[in-house]
Amino acid sequence: MRGLTTAVLLGILPSAALAEGTMPQMDFSNPLTLDQVGWMAVIMVGLYLVLSRWGLPQIGKVIENRADVIAKDLAAARAAKIEADTAVAQLNAALVAARAAAQGEVARAVAEAKAKATADAAALNAQLDARLAAAETQIEAARASALAAIKPVAAEAAGAILLKLTGSLPGEDVLAPNLDAALLARSGG
Repeated sequence: MRGLTTAVLLGILPSAALAEGTMPQMDFSNPLTLDQVGWMAVIMVGLYLVLSRWGLPQIGKVIENRADVIAKDLAAARAAKIEADTAVAQLNAALVAARAAAQGEVARAVAEAKAKATADAAALNAQLDARLAAAETQIEAARASALAAIKPVAAEAAGAILLKLTGSLPGEDVLAPNLDAALLARSGG
């Protein structure tokens, strides 16, 4: 019943307070305003006690737990970063060593290939020089054989030509040196 009267009074008072030109919330001569201020003080003290004794400690515990979790996560992240940095350094060192070893192997293989190519070229040149010398010997033997075979034919042809031209056959001692000189000049020697 008291709530009903309070509601009726609150409905009437604002219009009356507005008529007087004051704010109803500041009209301390009204008994309802004093009751409202009293209850507000009781509620505020109660809210303060509930928050200070129970609510804020619970929030503080949550914040502390969260700070502990964050600190642990940061410590784990720092440790993982140190391990990752160590692993990267080891990987880089292994890559440098592998590159150096690979370059050494490539240089060794190139040197071996050059040495083998040089040896093969020298052996091939020696074989070609031997074949060339054998071919030159064969050519020289064939040339000597051809000159030896041409000499009697040339002597007979020169004798027949001189016989026709001069009417006499020259002697072997005159014909042989001239024939040898002509064959020598003809062979390029």
